[in-house]
Amino acid sequence: MKGPMMAGYVPAYIPGGVFWVYLVGVAFIAASISILIHKMDELATLLLGILLLIFVVTLHIPGLLNAATMQATMGNFLKDTALAGAAFFMSGALRGRK
Repeated sequence: MKGPMMAGYVPAYIPGGVFWVYLVGVAFIAASISILIHKMDELATLLLGILLLIFVVTLHIPGLLNAATMQATMGNFLKDTALAGAAFFMSGALRGRK
């Protein structure tokens, strides 16, 4: 299990550490399955986009404000912002398709 190693990514001001690592992993797997089997995929992509924006706000923006970590954080900031945009686009494209 790699959860305890990844718990360092959870900000210190958020209690729970490894719990959040596993919860996010389950959320990613659930969203993937939902999209693959076309069940509630509009909701899954919307929630996925929201989750990625939460990452941007809680993890990446504080890293961008710190001069020592700004350069290392920029790539992940741009990646997660683009993935959130793609998830929102997919959610909109799936709206009313039934």
